[in-house]
Amino acid sequence: MRLGYGFLTVLAVITPLHAQTAPPPPVAPPPIAGPSAPLSAPPSAPADPAAPRPATVTVRLQTSEGALVLELEKQRAPITTANFLRYVDAKRLDNTTFYRAMNLGPDTGLIQGGIKGDGARAFPPIAHEPTSKTGILHTDATISLARLAPGTGRADFFITVGAVPFLDAHPDQPGDNSGYAAFGHVVEGMDIVRRILAAPTSPTAGEGAMKGQMIAAPIRILTARRIDPARR
Repeated sequence: MRLGYGFLTVLAVITPLHAQTAPPPPVAPPPIAGPSAPLSAPPSAPADPAAPRPATVTVRLQTSEGALVLELEKQRAPITTANFLRYVDAKRLDNTTFYRAMNLGPDTGLIQGGIKGDGARAFPPIAHEPTSKTGILHTDATISLARLAPGTGRADFFITVGAVPFLDAHPDQPGDNSGYAAFGHVVEGMDIVRRILAAPTSPTAGEGAMKGQMIAAPIRILTARRIDPARR
């Protein structure tokens, strides 16, 4: 499937999504389409309760529906987290939108947001950090970077509702099996994420796998700022 606008093209790897025709770089958001039979996530070793917690950084997205608080994995996913923070610090996510809602079943799916192919806001693409390297899987409330081919991710991102394991890397599968680069979780505001997922979509907007998934009245991202967790 693929997530467009540098977003979920939900991986063409696992089940190629017909990516939307994109304008010149920075590429359009990838369409997300699930495989006919969702792949299960590879087993992971249980966490060592004595191990120190990986370092994170906290960001607040203030939307027209309320605030989302994100905890980003700067230790386990340093490249993807640093990229997202670059957009935050440059205020390039201010006045953007959540523009896509992909429903995959009861209380399962994802919402996509970001610069939506706006070249004036885009920084160069970054190297892909697969889940097989970071260990951050696409469970409920995961934030991940949208992309077309591996290494094309820029500023568009998505947030999962429920577990979506087919977005993880599956190196035993043929094709583009690198999955998406998960880099953190929503720690406050999942009620707002679910509300956005349930927003009405246009039956005609969007191309290819994204048709019917574009939110009719996109939800505004007013500001994106780092915050001190002690001052939430």
